[in-house]
Amino acid sequence: MRKTIVAYGEILWDILPDGSVLGGAPFNFAYRVHTLNDRARMISRLGRDDLGRQAYEKVLELGLDTSLIQWDEHHPTGTVQVSFDQDHRPDYVIVPEVAYDYLESSEALIQAVAEADVVCFGTLIQRQEQSRKTLAELLEHSADSIKILDINLRKKCFSTETITDSLEVADILKLNETEAGQLARMLAIAETEIPKICEIMLERFELTCCVVTLEERGAFAITSRGEKIYDPGYRVEIVDSLGAGDAFTAGFINKILRDSSLSEASNYGNVLGAIVTTQTGATGPISPDKIISFNTQNIDRIIDPKLEDFIQ
Repeated sequence: MRKTIVAYGEILWDILPDGSVLGGAPFNFAYRVHTLNDRARMISRLGRDDLGRQAYEKVLELGLDTSLIQWDEHHPTGTVQVSFDQDHRPDYVIVPEVAYDYLESSEALIQAVAEADVVCFGTLIQRQEQSRKTLAELLEHSADSIKILDINLRKKCFSTETITDSLEVADILKLNETEAGQLARMLAIAETEIPKICEIMLERFELTCCVVTLEERGAFAITSRGEKIYDPGYRVEIVDSLGAGDAFTAGFINKILRDSSLSEASNYGNVLGAIVTTQTGATGPISPDKIISFNTQNIDRIIDPKLEDFIQ
């Protein structure tokens, strides 16, 4: 059965060394959800400028629902300067005071989250009071949905207060290895090992699941029921890592919504994330045939020896 997944957050232009690509973690996630044949609804805000019009046209071209995208008469469409290190890891300079910082609540948005199976949100969208207040109001109306907090700890775009408030309303926490370490320091968690950090997060907050992506080494996941699994990464030739984590989240929740095991959900997320890294841009198409082909290639796995005991 087709599920409805709402993504709340930024649509922006990633200004890359060789051109501009429409992105933003919630948008990348929503696009990948759409390609997996669930209904993706994107809540965001664009400036009424050339970049905003181009973004809107691109969203339409990709086949996404645009009914919850707002227009801003006073603030520009969001942009980010993206650069890559020698290991293809991205670094970001995120322009402040842009349209998505000023999302406004409406009956349409409230109805959308009330009807959703999943609401996914992050921390960048909460850097300004207006969009943060709107998110808080919407989450009050989404009691029946699974809330995914996909943390994005971008420089000058988060606070301990917004992180803690978000954790208190989330069901699933998804973050990467670097963010797990940052979060542990912010919350005075003395542990440094990923499984221990996740265990403490589950103890402190009413989370049902915590998932940490580990770049080329795969992902670790733990649930409040005591399940712990590690799915190793795939050895692929990396072209562009942008959007890999968002693809992981889309694949993970796609399987969770269909009562798949934690191991199956983590592996599906890993597969989608690995395929994205072999392409340019976060919204490159991934056909069902491409996924099947990937799974039949017997690709080498990259195992983190610290997590080997959690492989199933």
